[in-house]
Amino acid sequence: MSTEVPLVRVENLKKYFPITRGIVIQRTVGYVRAVDGISFDIARGETLGLVGESGCGKTTAGRTLLGLYPASGGRVLIDGQDVHAAKGADLLAIRRKAQIIFQDPFASLNPRWTVSAIVGEPLRVHRLLESEKARTERVKELLELVGLSARYINRFPHEFSGGQRQRIGVARALASEPAFIVCDEPISALDVSIQAQIVNLLEDLQDQFRLTYLFIAHDLAMVRHICDRVAVMYLGVIVELAARDELYDNPLHPYTVALLSAVPIPDPARERQRRRIILSGDVPSPINPPSGCRFHPRCPIAKEHCKHVVPQWREVRPGHWVACHEV
Repeated sequence: MSTEVPLVRVENLKKYFPITRGIVIQRTVGYVRAVDGISFDIARGETLGLVGESGCGKTTAGRTLLGLYPASGGRVLIDGQDVHAAKGADLLAIRRKAQIIFQDPFASLNPRWTVSAIVGEPLRVHRLLESEKARTERVKELLELVGLSARYINRFPHEFSGGQRQRIGVARALASEPAFIVCDEPISALDVSIQAQIVNLLEDLQDQFRLTYLFIAHDLAMVRHICDRVAVMYLGVIVELAARDELYDNPLHPYTVALLSAVPIPDPARERQRRRIILSGDVPSPINPPSGCRFHPRCPIAKEHCKHVVPQWREVRPGHWVACHEV
């Protein structure tokens, strides 16, 4: 890891969604604690993977990090600027530096807009190119950069396949020349053969423009391929964070061990010898998370104090952080 100041710094970030009752007079009766105090840094040029079960808060974390959702607590610094405190021109400057590639390429593109309008919108909003002709030429360049023909510029989203739509989404994210991109499960809605193409495209773009990624996914094999470090999230909190090979070769948190035991190994002999860990019970509700360690109701090694005492977030090896009493 570089010793330079990280491009992205997340400090105790929280996002709670209120639960209300009543029709005429609404009152708040509780909160969904989707993200409940997460902290991490992302260095320039690095790819940090964020993994976990569906519903653990990964997507909410990514969107809150960019300011698409207002934070309930904590703060996010992107290139030294506080995302949730910024307003006006400062907020616009942050939005130029930080972009997002959405999960669903079918829902994230305006069906009434042509490719020229979709990809050219960031150029217009950030006033990067004033003339319509210059913006059109830049859109053509961006399409070719992501592997699409410039002839597609006047087509509509419904005329493209899922993989092509996701490439349009990548081109739109690149239009403002960002330094940081949140990749919110960008391949989960695509066929396996197309997934590899999109991941290779993201890697090539990262090398070319020194981009920084937060790569949100639940495909652990793909995360190992593309990411430099990996954070494991469970019920709104991060339970383990380490360099990619360190995490996959030496997982410490019981939840991480269980997750990795489900990753297929392309070797029949090793696959037969491996012990699968099947977690009992269901994921608790983020409305009323368990006391103490949030994983204790499903943890195979939980002790009595795990039910009452929140585990400390600590560095057990250089660069390897974990929140578990028994590690």
